[in-house]
Amino acid sequence: MELALEKAKVNARMKRLPVTRRERWAWYFYDFGNSAYAAVVLLAVYSAYFKNAVVGGSEGTRMWGISVGIAMLVVAFLSPVLGTLADFAGSKKKFLFFFSILSIFFTAALFFVMPGDLFTGMLFFILAEIGYRAAQVFYNALLPEIATPEEMPKISGYGWAIGSFGGIVCLLIVLAMITLVGGNFVTRLSFLVTAVFYLLSVLPTFLWLRERAEPQRLPQGVSYLKVAMVRLGNTFKAVRNYKEYIKFIVAFLIYNDGIMMALDFAAIIGATLFGMEQQQLIIFMIIVQITSVIGAYLFGIVADRSNGKIALVISLILMIVAILWMLVVDSLTVFYVIGGLAGIALTGVQSVSRAMVGQYAPEGKSAEFYGFFEVGGRASSFVGPTVYGFVAAEAALIYMNMGHDIIAAEQMGIRAAIISIAIFLVAGLIVLLWVKRPEEAKKTLQSEA
Repeated sequence: MELALEKAKVNARMKRLPVTRRERWAWYFYDFGNSAYAAVVLLAVYSAYFKNAVVGGSEGTRMWGISVGIAMLVVAFLSPVLGTLADFAGSKKKFLFFFSILSIFFTAALFFVMPGDLFTGMLFFILAEIGYRAAQVFYNALLPEIATPEEMPKISGYGWAIGSFGGIVCLLIVLAMITLVGGNFVTRLSFLVTAVFYLLSVLPTFLWLRERAEPQRLPQGVSYLKVAMVRLGNTFKAVRNYKEYIKFIVAFLIYNDGIMMALDFAAIIGATLFGMEQQQLIIFMIIVQITSVIGAYLFGIVADRSNGKIALVISLILMIVAILWMLVVDSLTVFYVIGGLAGIALTGVQSVSRAMVGQYAPEGKSAEFYGFFEVGGRASSFVGPTVYGFVAAEAALIYMNMGHDIIAAEQMGIRAAIISIAIFLVAGLIVLLWVKRPEEAKKTLQSEA
């Protein structure tokens, strides 16, 4: 049986089917749809609604951080096993479909979350977030099937750019609803609109995109779960052969904390420090989404013409500048400018990071490598938002005990938490500087073989 399992773990064979323009657009449109979820639920509307209406005060910041952290922890455990299984069974699209529907359904269910509904407010969001994040494992793993390693930075950048545009379109629809009507009912209705937008946008992916990995024969008497665990164990054993990839994941784990903290708490920061109303928060996020399109395009070009590591270092430095700048301003206008700069930077970080994973991965191991990528990302995403929420809440309590009023204490707690974002970004950048580029790493492996 061991011999059969050893043969079964070989790289998934790819059907040599030409990639059509329609297939690439189908892949782009998935980003178009799930970015609407990110823009409305994570960034502009639900996070602020949850913090201010469902919970309230600094405790709302803490519970939001815990909610995000729980979802990320679940995905961190699921990603490597499901990614390995998807590679073996040639079933990335099936898993993508399941988790997408999970996210869409519970995004719509957020409509039923009323002020004070802490349990359902957390539960529905956590399930929607699990679906959103888990689906990205399989969406990302389809990138090597529609692009060569040389094309990945450019194609990944296009995906982020088009995705950001999807977030803009959905935010404009929601902004019109809230501006013209207003009230909690319309705010909750925006989650139904987002779910429908999400569903319609991802349909081309399931209808047009062909999965090229061929299913492998299951050894007699062995379950898919057993195969997944064996392949996962073998991948762990082979880690020493991919040292630069592991170093990259360590760097990603650290700096991704800062990225996710900035994203997950952007609306809360704006509302707490600058008193932004819901319409202003949506406009702010539209600015971030617009500059994200620019960032994805620009850093895709930088990565394509030079290399991904240079593009990643530049984008991280810009993000650090934006975060530190945020600490010393009290002008709403300047905060809009900072949001624009952060939009350029954070999309560069995410897009280039995703592309570099595909460049490190050997053929047939894409879902496994992206699974580990998601483990790093989700594990760090569990730590980052939880740390941010606790720092903000505990610092606010300390300042209140020192005699500051509630509003001032909450604002100072938020600023203390912002410092933690900068710490994660700087630490991740330092580790990244010691990582070899994918092409250099492969040359090293070949010379050692």
